[in-house]
Amino acid sequence: MIPKDPMMLLSFLNMKLRDFYADLPALCEDLDVSEAEIEEKLAAIGYVYDADRNQFV
Repeated sequence: MIPKDPMMLLSFLNMKLRDFYADLPALCEDLDVSEAEIEEKLAAIGYVYDADRNQFV
């Protein structure tokens, strides 16, 4: 289960991306979550996924 709060979600995802996953699609597949939904939630607070850095910035 992923956090509902956008700021907690940001922290959770960046930690998971840093420590366990090569990229966002791999994380989403493993956790069975929608990549589009995550990107939409984080875009609402001003963050986008940077594939080169493998994190939301």
